[in-house]
Amino acid sequence: METTSQPFQEAIDKANVLLEAMGWIRQFRGRHVVIKLGGSCLEEAEAVKHFLTDVIFMESVGMRPILVHGGGKAINHAMSQSGIEPRFIQGRRYTDDATLDIVAKVLAGEVCQSLVDEIIAQGGDATGLSYLTVNCLRGQRLTLPGPNGEQIDLGRVGEVTDIDRDLLLTTCRGGTIPVLPSIALDQDGQKLNVNADTAAAAVARLIQSEKLVFLSDVPGIFLNRKDPNTLQSHLTSARCRELIADGTIDAGMVPKVEAALEALQAGVKKVHIIDARIPHSVLLEVYSNKGIGTEIVL
Repeated sequence: METTSQPFQEAIDKANVLLEAMGWIRQFRGRHVVIKLGGSCLEEAEAVKHFLTDVIFMESVGMRPILVHGGGKAINHAMSQSGIEPRFIQGRRYTDDATLDIVAKVLAGEVCQSLVDEIIAQGGDATGLSYLTVNCLRGQRLTLPGPNGEQIDLGRVGEVTDIDRDLLLTTCRGGTIPVLPSIALDQDGQKLNVNADTAAAAVARLIQSEKLVFLSDVPGIFLNRKDPNTLQSHLTSARCRELIADGTIDAGMVPKVEAALEALQAGVKKVHIIDARIPHSVLLEVYSNKGIGTEIVL
């Protein structure tokens, strides 16, 4: 029997990949996916470019991606240049008026615009939705419980309580990718600094998106972070609560997972935690039979 030549075999392999993706593409056509990008992920320019290429692909094959982003490292750098020392309370950035001005400028004025510009440069269509353009996120002040039951004031820190749903869905239907910095406006039109993980989860919850994706600088959730073989590809909400209770899920992963569980409870189908440093990690997670991160289901 004549063997297939190398160039033809490579072409056949590519066709098989497309056929595997086709079923997922058909299943997710017209469905919304909320993707949170932030932290150290934004520091890698090439990784961001690859990620945005994936997002454009998703929109091109009929999915409706929505980007929510933070930018903690860029904010820290800008604060340092202004001579302001960052202050954190229970993992939240205390936000006075001077800090809020920097946070808002960095997120809505710089990071958001750079993401929009890159999507457009790659041939996609995107728009920033914020207090600088047309606001989408609405919120209220957030306080945290103290050790003695008192409420700890965080300054101009908030949580998302509502969104301009019509604006968001209309933008998606028009083939434009919405990019939302994690800044909300309260009922008086005042800006609030919102944790990007919880903002993304709130958006996913309020539109009951098909998927919520957290792009991280780790591959997913491990039972033992020192052993890569303990990466969990699939977890239920109940199992996640067990892992939080016993300390396996700890530190910055806790608010991320808790936000994910709230989103699932509200109707989001699946939550994914994936490594943004892996090229095309979003496509591999969403459009292949075997994902590469951790998926969480109800």
